[in-house]
Amino acid sequence: MTNPLARSSRLVMLGAATETRSSIAAVASAYRAHGLFKRWPIDFIATHCDGSAAQNAALAARALRDLGMKIGEHRGVAVHLHTAPGWHFRRDCIYLSAALATRCPVLLHLHGAGFEAYYDAAADAERYAIRFFLHRATCVAVPSESMRTWVRGIVRDANVSVLAAPVAIGAQASIEDRPNVILFLGRLDASKGILDLLEAVAAVRATIPDVRLACAGDGDRIGVARYAERLGIADAVKFTGWVGPSGKRALLETAAVFALPSYEEALPVSLIEAMAAGIPPVVTPVGGIPEIVVDGVSGCMVAPGDKAGLQRVLQKLLIERRLGAKLGAAARESARARFSPERALPVLEELYRTLGVHAAAPDSRDGGWRDLRKAA
Repeated sequence: MTNPLARSSRLVMLGAATETRSSIAAVASAYRAHGLFKRWPIDFIATHCDGSAAQNAALAARALRDLGMKIGEHRGVAVHLHTAPGWHFRRDCIYLSAALATRCPVLLHLHGAGFEAYYDAAADAERYAIRFFLHRATCVAVPSESMRTWVRGIVRDANVSVLAAPVAIGAQASIEDRPNVILFLGRLDASKGILDLLEAVAAVRATIPDVRLACAGDGDRIGVARYAERLGIADAVKFTGWVGPSGKRALLETAAVFALPSYEEALPVSLIEAMAAGIPPVVTPVGGIPEIVVDGVSGCMVAPGDKAGLQRVLQKLLIERRLGAKLGAAARESARARFSPERALPVLEELYRTLGVHAAAPDSRDGGWRDLRKAA
């Protein structure tokens, strides 16, 4: 494990470009929206985007150059690296190597589902690299306790912290008079349970003819649309594609139920956002989901692949709106207690202090940063 420098003057955050359609970009944008970049001396460097392979290769090269320049410009630099399984992690090994070679303390922030499967399927050399960087990082941040257990299982002495994504908590939604809309926010992929959800909606339609399913996210839109056609519910399914914050809010203000019957997850931000909006979630007990959703209290659980159970729960929540409102209110309180910015961000800021970085505020005299300890 790398020892942090006694004092780091800057913090370099590396992750997806702001406009990228990913959870990493969404989390970084939330940090910015909730003032983290104003309170800390952070330089953000984009490592990838939604462009072509050539564009991503050029962006990765610029990111490595910019990281090197920042390390050379400042007396001490700490690194906060957002990464995900697969090719993301392979690419990010370059930045990790550069940071460790120059003795920069590193916060290695793991996102997304699949790290365990990625590790299990990797060749021996790649497994070694994963363990090496988890061990050498000053801090490792994960979204759930289940993921922390996994990291500690392969690197016993890793310094692992559960780091919640900050989510704004709005006013409690009044869902009792909303239309019969079920909201799916996630990638259109079988592993997210979207095909199971289509079958469940088709069954619900026999009892609730005006049921609608709103699908927001990238993925196999054509394949999912064709499956809806085969089930005879094409007219009941709306595809919005990827939506930004304003589009997401509009969907959350319309839905009566949120459904994400995944087979594999870490801790989906879309679930947290739905809970924060007071919408009752219908989910599967995978990854970190059971850590925040209590079946029958703050949402409903069904087993992955249990399409009949999914249909029964969705139908019940659409018919018994008072029950849905009760579950939604409990879901919102659960989200507020853990994921509101005032609860989530202090955990990250304490990790920054572990890296040797000190909070700073803009100096009105020169537009730069000044150490808050000196201003106190």
